[in-house]
Amino acid sequence: MTEFQVMDTVAAFAVLLMGGLALRIYAAGTSTMFKAGQTAPTFTLPKEDGAPVSLESYRGKWVVLYFYPKDMTTGCTIEARNFERDLEKYEALDAEIVGVSLDSVKSHEKFCAKSKLHFTLLSDRDGMKVSKEYGVLSSVLGFKMDKRITFLIDPEGKIVKVWAKVNPMIHSQQVLEELQRQKG
Repeated sequence: MTEFQVMDTVAAFAVLLMGGLALRIYAAGTSTMFKAGQTAPTFTLPKEDGAPVSLESYRGKWVVLYFYPKDMTTGCTIEARNFERDLEKYEALDAEIVGVSLDSVKSHEKFCAKSKLHFTLLSDRDGMKVSKEYGVLSSVLGFKMDKRITFLIDPEGKIVKVWAKVNPMIHSQQVLEELQRQKG
């Protein structure tokens, strides 16, 4: 085999490998996600102190249900701190912030303490049932994590807005603006 044939073989293998990886990432991101107008599925998950929290317990209030990839990473910390910064504004609009990731209860507890968060973080670590049901679970290189997606849920439990592409730097402001628009 000549040097060029070896290089062509290696290049072909790399293209196949990258194509397969791209296909896996695409396939992981194609699960059915709920849309505006649909009823938000109810669930119960443990929060940062281990106590169970049900989405049903928020009936009568607006809920910002945001899924995020990983505690204490740059983007997730920015997003969480911005929600915390605006927490009084959400409370004034009768809205609750609820974050969900695949991190453990213990990880959420540390994240809340380190970032001084005063809203609920839920752990979907055991079974990843809620993340699968909401269509936010992804797999990258074999690692499972939630996509950064937010659902705005009205007091009757209907999804009124979905943000599938989130910029953590400005997301809290976007959600506040939509919440104010929805409330009229």
